[in-house]
Amino acid sequence: MKAIPTRFATALEGIDIDNPGSALDRSGHPNPVPRIVGRIRRRHPVEVEDVRFLRAHTKKPIKITVPGPFTMSQQAQNEFYSGDEEASLDYAAAVNEEIRDLFAAGADIVQVDEPYMQARPEKARQYGLSALNRALEGAGGTTAVHICFGYAAIIHQRPSAYSFLPELAGCSCGQVSIETAQSGLDCAVLEKLAGKQILLGCLDLSDPAVETPETVAARVRRALPHVAAENVILAPDCGMKYLPRGVALGKMQAMVAAARILRAEHGSR
Repeated sequence: MKAIPTRFATALEGIDIDNPGSALDRSGHPNPVPRIVGRIRRRHPVEVEDVRFLRAHTKKPIKITVPGPFTMSQQAQNEFYSGDEEASLDYAAAVNEEIRDLFAAGADIVQVDEPYMQARPEKARQYGLSALNRALEGAGGTTAVHICFGYAAIIHQRPSAYSFLPELAGCSCGQVSIETAQSGLDCAVLEKLAGKQILLGCLDLSDPAVETPETVAARVRRALPHVAAENVILAPDCGMKYLPRGVALGKMQAMVAAARILRAEHGSR
């Protein structure tokens, strides 16, 4: 077996990646994962140089993502802490240090990816939100949290509703990033996230066909009765990395064109 954890998670102290453990993924299959063998701490900045490089090459707003503390605690074999909740809080402290450094390096937006809040909602309700808020303490810019159903190339059966989403009203981030296209999400749930900007996933990445701009715009319109247009930011659903480059580019171009259509309809720039 080959371990395939994230770059940030494997850079932390207290983690053994040379002798991986095993944990069930969101589809119930065992996967090789890092083993927690000591106190989790951040040794050094992990993604800061990426932000500095990008900041040096553009004056436009830039965004970077980090894995969430709850999700990392679910994708590790814990052999040190009394429970996953304790591990998640130390993961959160490490993420918090990274987020602070990413903003200091010039990031405008930092997104925390927490897909396992959807996959394991009961545990997420117990301690996931507190870990996320610990990770976001003192953030010096716009923060987002991303929650999803998994990559379409891997997770083929998708529910039509989130098992954990209204709870994110209690997180300290300003933006919530979700999928709506691949699942046909009932967007009425967005009313429970009042005050948050919504990164609205509007591309079907399970389908290799490139949508028309009007198709994408129609998906976004489903959300507008439930969230103010000025709080909607168009985004792809999860799994674009599995698409051929030409298909991915075509879908992104359709999304940009859809944004123009919607701005014209709503009198926005």
